Amino acid sequence: MRSRYTAFVFKLEAYLLSTWHSTTRPATLNLAEDPPTKWLGLQIKHAENTSETTAIVEFVARYKIAGKAERLHETSQFERINGHWYYLAGEFNH
Repeated sequence: MRSRYTAFVFKLEAYLLSTWHSTTRPATLNLAEDPPTKWLGLQIKHAENTSETTAIVEFVARYKIAGKAERLHETSQFERINGHWYYLAGEFNH
C-alpha cells in the first residue's frame, strides 16, 4: 500500500499498473491529465491477511487540489500471486 501511495505521489503510472491485479487493471491511468494534486500523507488504519493469498488494507490518504483539503478513505483488497501483492479492488469508506 505504501509503495502504491508513493507511486501516486510521483505519478509512476507504470508501477501502479504493474501492481494492479490483471482482472481489474485499467488500460491506462493518465495521471498527467488529473488536476495538480499535493499529497499530504498516508495513514494505515488497519491491515489484515484474510488468507495466505489475500489481504485487506484500510487507509486514509490526505491531499489538496486547488488549495482544498480532501481525503480518500478506502479499504483495499490485495491478492498475492507468486509472492507478489497486487491491488484487486477498493471500497470507499465514509
